[in-house]
Amino acid sequence: MRYIVRQKVFSLRSSFTIKDEGQEDIYLVKGQLLSLGNKLRIFNMGEEELCYIEQQLFRFLPEYNIYIDGVLEASIKKKFALFKNDFEIAAKKGQYYIEGDVFAYEFNIYKEGFMVASVSKKFFSFGDTYGVEVDDDENQVFIMALVIIIDMVCHNNNKN
Repeated sequence: MRYIVRQKVFSLRSSFTIKDEGQEDIYLVKGQLLSLGNKLRIFNMGEEELCYIEQQLFRFLPEYNIYIDGVLEASIKKKFALFKNDFEIAAKKGQYYIEGDVFAYEFNIYKEGFMVASVSKKFFSFGDTYGVEVDDDENQVFIMALVIIIDMVCHNNNKN
């Protein structure tokens, strides 16, 4: 399935929608106002929470946890690396890793050695816009959470 992730530029908190390839809103992402660290929630359009993303505080390099249905699904840690973005992803449902350009504008997400998502940042758009193509057999919300975290870490999106 193909998605479009577009973040608003002028917002007191991180709030944006994720659209499907037909430009229909399918997920709503809301950041928590006045919190220590980034805390975001992904909702369906019926306002039911599907995922919670929480930044771990007091870490040398950025670290985030992804919760689905209140259960910790994965921890994502930025690894120290020169001239590339590298992450350690400890997930319950498989071994994930990311490969892409040094700026994290184009990257692929792999699970157990197979590509499960492809991400491309669209230039010349108002706000941060990504095209995300996710394998139909993957947990779509989990992959969207990974993409959001990578964007926050690599592009310093502390707009809460």
